[in-house]
Amino acid sequence: MGSSPHRVSDVMTRAVVAVGREALFKDIVERMEEWQVSALPVLEGDGRVIGVVSEADLLPKEEFRDSDPDRFTQLRRLSDLAKAGAVSAEELMSTPAVTVHGDATLAEAARIMALRHVKRLPVVNAEGVLEGVVSRGDLLKVFLRPDNDLANEIRRDIVDVLFPAPVEPVHVIVSDGVATLTGRVGDAAAIPLAAQLARGVEGVVGVDCRLTAADSDAG
Repeated sequence: MGSSPHRVSDVMTRAVVAVGREALFKDIVERMEEWQVSALPVLEGDGRVIGVVSEADLLPKEEFRDSDPDRFTQLRRLSDLAKAGAVSAEELMSTPAVTVHGDATLAEAARIMALRHVKRLPVVNAEGVLEGVVSRGDLLKVFLRPDNDLANEIRRDIVDVLFPAPVEPVHVIVSDGVATLTGRVGDAAAIPLAAQLARGVEGVVGVDCRLTAADSDAG
């Protein structure tokens, strides 16, 4: 990654395995095993996403295979019991699908995953047509960026912009994703902003801002 990928489209997987609404239970399990995925988008027509079948949707069939749930369980687990008897993707899928657009930020995608308790999100266009899939692992790819790339980005896009004429040179060193900023600058008010912006660089794990201001020497 030569530059910071801020959007889902930068990290998503474009080659996606999916199923139609008529796909049978066993076929769904086989595809998940073959492709090593935990969920499959369900498509219709021109590739529009109408739902998602996940491992959680499939497990009730095994959970209730030999059981005779009492009335309380039947009322509490009505949806799961229905899926235990399902045989097709249309009956199994969770709908409407939780999706994300390719121009969403990685933070937005991560927030959706956390709030909706899902591991993968179908990426769709404005018409709801599948363009790819983004997983938790995809969102973590930014932390594989080389330290030098991170340091160069912080220096170019933050330090050189906020401190074009520092009192003493500002040095940016990144080690294992942690950025350390040292030097003496003229604008004390810009120091917290520099630290905040550095933390926002995709792939940065932490920031140790040791910048000092020239006016702090007075008095």
